[in-house]
Amino acid sequence: MKTLVIVAFLAVILYNLGAGLYYMLVDDSSSKRTVNALTKRIALSVMLILGVVLASAMGWIDLHGVNPG
Repeated sequence: MKTLVIVAFLAVILYNLGAGLYYMLVDDSSSKRTVNALTKRIALSVMLILGVVLASAMGWIDLHGVNPG
């Protein structure tokens, strides 16, 4: 379940990144859709990082290094 939530967050983040790129290429310069898509991406990224930190602090997930031993 935890992995599914993280993967879903990453999928939505990638979608907003792609939407920002699309809007940047297609829209005229007065449109705010690019800024809105990239703002949502940043907000979701911050929420994901804070969620992982909170889950680690609460003991819901265990963090490990690249080479746990």
